[in-house]
Amino acid sequence: MAGSSNRADVNSTFIQPFLSKGLGQGVTASANREASYDWEGRHWVVPLNLSGSKVTKLGSQMVRIAGGVVTTSSRPRAAPPSIA
Repeated sequence: MAGSSNRADVNSTFIQPFLSKGLGQGVTASANREASYDWEGRHWVVPLNLSGSKVTKLGSQMVRIAGGVVTTSSRPRAAPPSIA
């Protein structure tokens, strides 16, 4: 769209479907995909993010504690396994 004409073309699509489920007592489980398709290189990068969180009280303050993991099921052949 703008910039030097001698740069490589960029043409990509990004979609992010997600699902979150409240499990009660301030606990939530979530899963999402951050799928990207590179139309120039013709490859997908499709990480799966799984996370959990808990809302609790520390003193008089409400806090959210969360953690998760990421794995990539589809990526360019030359990319490292942890690409996201």
